[in-house]
Amino acid sequence: MTISGDLLIGGVAVRGTAKEFKGVNAATGGSLEPGFAGATTDDVAKAAALAWEAFPVYRETSLEQRAAFLEAIAEAIIEIGDELIVRAMEETGLPRGRLEGERGRTVGQLRLFAKEVRDGTFQELRFDPADPDRKPAPKPDLRLRNLAVGPVAVFGASNFPLAFSVAGGDTASALAAGCPVVVKGHSAHPGTSELVGKAVQKAVAASGLPVGTFALLFDAGFEVGQALVADEHIRAVGFTGSRRGGTALMKIASERKQPIPVYAEMSSINPVILFPNALKNRGEAIGKAFVSSLVLGAGQFCTNPGLILAIDGDGLNNFVASATAALAEAPAQTMLTGGICEAYRKGVARLASHGDVKKLATGKAGNEQEASANLFETSAAAFLAHTSLQEEVFGAAGLIVRCRDEAELARVVDALEGQLTVALHIDEADFLAAKALVPTLELLAGRVLVNGFGTGVEVSPAMVHGGPFPATSDGRTTSVGTLAIYRFLRPVSYQDFPQELLPAPLRKA
Repeated sequence: MTISGDLLIGGVAVRGTAKEFKGVNAATGGSLEPGFAGATTDDVAKAAALAWEAFPVYRETSLEQRAAFLEAIAEAIIEIGDELIVRAMEETGLPRGRLEGERGRTVGQLRLFAKEVRDGTFQELRFDPADPDRKPAPKPDLRLRNLAVGPVAVFGASNFPLAFSVAGGDTASALAAGCPVVVKGHSAHPGTSELVGKAVQKAVAASGLPVGTFALLFDAGFEVGQALVADEHIRAVGFTGSRRGGTALMKIASERKQPIPVYAEMSSINPVILFPNALKNRGEAIGKAFVSSLVLGAGQFCTNPGLILAIDGDGLNNFVASATAALAEAPAQTMLTGGICEAYRKGVARLASHGDVKKLATGKAGNEQEASANLFETSAAAFLAHTSLQEEVFGAAGLIVRCRDEAELARVVDALEGQLTVALHIDEADFLAAKALVPTLELLAGRVLVNGFGTGVEVSPAMVHGGPFPATSDGRTTSVGTLAIYRFLRPVSYQDFPQELLPAPLRKA
């Protein structure tokens, strides 16, 4: 499949007329061909208008047709073959095995949503029959179904070029709900995005769907994304990225004539709480496992374990010794983009220069495109006094917080912002102390796990990948798993409708 550097609008490739940019080889910093011509605000308006035009038809497709469409996208992505993996490796610096696994996850979640659509439970059909003899007033006939909200704008994520990008979870769940999608491809992996976008476009045509069901736009700046969120035809937004970017889109969406929801996944440091008996019995092993999770993917995961909380003592000292030894041997890794690498280094420098923070270890040095892992330590008192220590450093940087006792640890937990995950490392003798903390953790994060780390998000009906602000813009939702479909649905009640006027799913007693 040829990469042309074009936009995908209205079922065809369209050459953009805005400023051109090129993909970058993450490992070398060199430019990749071809050039990608950015979209204009006119392109945004056209793509959004076509999506709105497609919406009445697409939202009423049969469950079988919609499910088959999602499966057709999955098959089309597989058919791209190794070209997709090679291009993604060049643009992201991620290894082949990681990207092959991510392709499998992308295809798997499309098929999972196809199964969810066929099941039909997401419609939440409700039938509340009339009772004309009820006193003092007759009871009306009421029927309810969930309906697609309208066209959805999806922003590709930098750190997951497949699973959180053009045909990732936001797109899959929006299409499953019956919403056309306009994707703003990430400028860090435009070639990868175009290959996947053409696969989706192919599936749209093969399924006989309106051409406005899907579009892909490019822009190296912010204008296209801002215009997309502001467009009157867009009715919801899916975003994975920085807090700054997410809150900027939330502001635009809230100031529209008709405000719309922005489902933004933004910032999380994913605390790991180490309990005394677990530390006493296996602190060394936990330390090694922590470093393995910290450096996975150069730490460029939204669930990267960036904060360790524990009570001071010999057990914590054993953990620290093990973790620092393992981290010192960690090789430097290529980061996704030069901008991400620069931001990571600035974050590390900020921690290193803080008067109440001690650097414990640094991984092996690398080249200009690579970053070394880092581990720091501070006291609970300092952490509570300086809110800046809660700021996410996107990459393989961790901060250990030493607490004097359970009460101080609880105060640190109470001071934390919303998180995607919280992990507890416990042995049986820690159960009572852990149980006392769980109610607080339930309010803090979308996923609480035991004896593991948040990296590795299972795509499952029971998964929650979300959490209170600033982890996400709406802590009631998830961007992973089948519950993600509900972000793009709204309930509609039909009162005393004649059978002939009722939507087909509601035409029964």
